[in-house]
Amino acid sequence: VDLNGVRDTVIGATTVALLPVLRLLLVSVFPEAGQEQYALNGPLSAQYDFIIVGGGTAGCILAARLSEVPEWRVLLLEAGGPPPLESNVPAFLPISYIPGYTEDWGYSTVPQKYSSQNFANHAARQPQGRVLGGGSTVNGMMYVRGNRRDFDRWAAWGNPGWDYLSVLPYFIKAEDYRGEVQQTEAFHGRSGPIGVTPGPMTPLTRAFIQGGQELGYPVIDYNGPEQLGFSVTYFSIKDGVRSSTAREYLKPANKRPNLHILHSATVHRVIFRDKRAVGVRFEYNKKMLTVGALREVIMSAGPVASPKLLMLSGVGPKEHLQQHKLKVVADIPGVGQNVHDHVEILGLSWLGVKGTSSLGLLETFNPIAIKQHRATRQGPVGAAPLNFLNAWVKVSQEGDPLWPDMQLFFNGATIAYDKGTINSGFWGFDKKKFKEYMGEILGREGFCIRPILGLPKSRGTITLKSTNVHDHPNIDPQLLSHPDDVKALVKGIKVALAMGNTSAFIHNFGAKFYDKPLPGCTGEIYGSDSYWVCYVRHMSTTFYHLTGGCKMAPASDPYGVVDHTLRVRGVGGLRVVDASIMPFITNGNTNAPTIMIAEKGSDMIKQEWKRSAGLNI
Repeated sequence: VDLNGVRDTVIGATTVALLPVLRLLLVSVFPEAGQEQYALNGPLSAQYDFIIVGGGTAGCILAARLSEVPEWRVLLLEAGGPPPLESNVPAFLPISYIPGYTEDWGYSTVPQKYSSQNFANHAARQPQGRVLGGGSTVNGMMYVRGNRRDFDRWAAWGNPGWDYLSVLPYFIKAEDYRGEVQQTEAFHGRSGPIGVTPGPMTPLTRAFIQGGQELGYPVIDYNGPEQLGFSVTYFSIKDGVRSSTAREYLKPANKRPNLHILHSATVHRVIFRDKRAVGVRFEYNKKMLTVGALREVIMSAGPVASPKLLMLSGVGPKEHLQQHKLKVVADIPGVGQNVHDHVEILGLSWLGVKGTSSLGLLETFNPIAIKQHRATRQGPVGAAPLNFLNAWVKVSQEGDPLWPDMQLFFNGATIAYDKGTINSGFWGFDKKKFKEYMGEILGREGFCIRPILGLPKSRGTITLKSTNVHDHPNIDPQLLSHPDDVKALVKGIKVALAMGNTSAFIHNFGAKFYDKPLPGCTGEIYGSDSYWVCYVRHMSTTFYHLTGGCKMAPASDPYGVVDHTLRVRGVGGLRVVDASIMPFITNGNTNAPTIMIAEKGSDMIKQEWKRSAGLNI
């Protein structure tokens, strides 16, 4: 019997059973919410100026920005539905990570050779939003721009206009910063769509920042000029409500007569004529429909679906397309290559005195807390759970000393705090191995620190499993296939251990590291580098930030897919605008950079068509 499959089925069934009750409670909290907000505004037309494939983080922004031009008719196609009520509530964010959640695509990687050995089938879960707003509707809401050197590297590798000083205005444009005025005020926006709110200053937050100072790191605003150091966490929350691109961009634009939104529509392929994209073929209400594009088709289906749909449309590596008997429109070897993700290490846990752990989902899932949120938009329901905190440190001696290579992600609970009921399924652990290692601390108070590889060198692929659009592709990021990634994570573990053992945590919370040797690594000397290498191989998984499968690069790069204006090489009338274009992943959570990419991409499209048609945009 597949115990992991049984566990996930039970968890999924329980979630499906409870969600209607929760949504009923939330109707009074969000009376303005409803599917009609995103209903098709008028009959579907035969042709549009722009067709946007995918209504995720980037697609919602593109639809809103391009429809600002009254002369342009814009169609947004999204496979998922409207944002569910619970997605508005910050404290309920863990719900979207439960296996079987209908607003998630349910992706997993193929079995990994070098990582994830303690996970079911040696595979890493890869949640991706299947809903309007995409990741911004279902993610952890951590708003992290990345390091300025990330973008300077993009430009240095042949992508003009993507250096930090060129992209900074788009970060500012998108942001409605809700924090106090500080020295980094010039780096923030105060009137953009996306609310950005600093997390509360809790006792754990104070200990985290104090511990960083004990280790010699400064207190910083990581969305300001520099990222190296410790900080409170910034969340995409506005007035106690999740600030998604569906809510902040698409909802206000929906009343425009020139914007049509069609959700629950699955795009099968892009239609080409003489190597120019002229429309899309999609499935809606069990019928196949075709709509034409007069100007462009814009692929914003996300880091998995964008390369997949390009290949299903005949744009990709010639040999791979021919293997699946697909007509080759353009031989673009880089489609589905350069796939990479941040890698995190789970399991590093500290036990503490009573009151150490922060509020979790179960504590906020109650009518009293929901009633408070309805009245004031405050309280535990209006904030992210588990006291999420972030720091960026430098563990290698190479390169720019101000360019961190390791993110430390602090959680105000261990991964065993729920007594093993849900968390093992959240992460996709092998149930037996999870219990064997964490069984002694199930339900205990404490916290964990998760080292996350900021600048991974390992690269993998996304390839077609079949030509059926409903089949998930093969996602193989080949996590930790580059030996430098493993070495960096071992160093990251040592920094995490030093952090958890600072006086800030020991004196204030009685913190004691859970030092049980990991089963499977008992043949190594505990605490040695070889032990931690083994630990990394077993307890590593993705951080759900897949990028790179439609790489932005100059013509000289054989694995480039789009140019610096995000136009797909080898064809006309087609762009990709989402996280898949990143040549190198940014240093931190990727939703904020994706918002920037969409804002900048929208401007480039407007400017290009303005030049060619003389429009007053």
